[in-house]
Amino acid sequence: MTSFNESLLRNRAYVGGEWVPAISGATFDVRNPATNELVGTVPHMAPEDVEHAIAQAQRAFGEWSARSANERAEPLKAWAQLIVLHAADLAAILTREQGKPLADAKNEVLFAASFVEWFAQEARRTYGDVIPATRRDTSFTTVKEPIGVAAGITPWNLPCAMVTRKAAPALAAGCTMVLKPAEHTPLSALALCALAERAGIPPGVLNVVTAERSAAEAIGRTLSTSASVGKLSFTGSTAVGKLLLAQCAGTMKRVSLELGGNSPFIVFADADLDIAVSSALFAKFRNAGQTCIAPNRFLVEDSVHDAFVERMLAAMHTLKAGDGMDPDVTLGPVISEDAVKKIERHIANALDRGATLVAGGKRVHREGYFFEPTLLTGITADMAMSCEETFGPVMGLATFSSERELIERANATRMGLASYLFTRDASRVHRVSHALQAGIVGVNTGMIATEVAPFGGYKESGIGREGAREGIDEFMETKFICQAFAA
Repeated sequence: MTSFNESLLRNRAYVGGEWVPAISGATFDVRNPATNELVGTVPHMAPEDVEHAIAQAQRAFGEWSARSANERAEPLKAWAQLIVLHAADLAAILTREQGKPLADAKNEVLFAASFVEWFAQEARRTYGDVIPATRRDTSFTTVKEPIGVAAGITPWNLPCAMVTRKAAPALAAGCTMVLKPAEHTPLSALALCALAERAGIPPGVLNVVTAERSAAEAIGRTLSTSASVGKLSFTGSTAVGKLLLAQCAGTMKRVSLELGGNSPFIVFADADLDIAVSSALFAKFRNAGQTCIAPNRFLVEDSVHDAFVERMLAAMHTLKAGDGMDPDVTLGPVISEDAVKKIERHIANALDRGATLVAGGKRVHREGYFFEPTLLTGITADMAMSCEETFGPVMGLATFSSERELIERANATRMGLASYLFTRDASRVHRVSHALQAGIVGVNTGMIATEVAPFGGYKESGIGREGAREGIDEFMETKFICQAFAA
């Protein structure tokens, strides 16, 4: 088994620059979803722990926000460099607690570092404006200022990248942060904090509190209702996002929500099928299908459906399931028994309603939460996997016969995070990409996430954007200064 630097594997939370237990002394275990082995034990914290972390962040805000952009950028750059330097160690921790293959974990760690590097640079580019005044002897200017203490709640599927995609812009803007990682994957967040501490990020600027699922609602309520918290950034389910949004209304908190997706993957008859298949393999089976931008509805033009299925089956045979610490593995487990049961429910529902099982369809009978790479055809709009994120290694294919029909079906969802479009027709690219109701459109590619472009969705897929220049704006207020000069 791959070894790693044990000094990054922390068993305490990080608050006010100190490694602390829960006030109650309670703990919970983190286990590997591939083997059920114990990876670590961390504090099971409560609202009182979170209130202490908020107070520490508030105490640190004055000095941190008063720093120049360059003074904030320097420790962020050092943090990014340390993440890259320790990429193998972070990847090993990530794989052991989350399950994804080691190579994928390392790619995620480097992706996480890219957000820190990007926002270290963006700290210097939070420009205001000089506005032509409408009155003599008066100047109109705007400046951007940090909101204050920010709260972040991150998911388990990308436990390094989602931490830095929230923390890096917050810190670059001059905010301080209290972050609560998912209960399945707190160790990656704590390892990143250990490197942030080494990079010179001051005490109280970045705080991480940990807790198991039973405390998630109470901690979310504490963060969303605290008058000392000016901004909440959440990535997770739409249902939880709506609840947090309602709770934030009481203090008129700024909110950014990156929520669920139900992404269509569209293949027209004139597409390069090899590119479409390789893109589908990457976008759907990366992280065992557990990403919010994983395609969930495959819509293939009827004349190329059979050819697409044939090539897709051949590509799926290259996947090797197993413990992500094995360097030959390309498909890890799903996160939990509940995740397996949801996949089984979706497949049973589809088969009951007339779908055809082409490959897979069963859990893998071994230690851990493994499911076979699965392909179904004959999927219809009334099936569960057309209406809900499956969040697993399952592809369900439907056909279409016209562009107009395709657009209607692609948009027939309350979600609007990502869409994928495969065609050689430049005019169709323009028409369809603009007609799709989604925040992100991948054209002839399955790789659509990058730190330099805004990430976010339409409709019930969320509010606000992460990454890019928009990402730092989410943590800043715009102040207008109207200054009159004496005659």
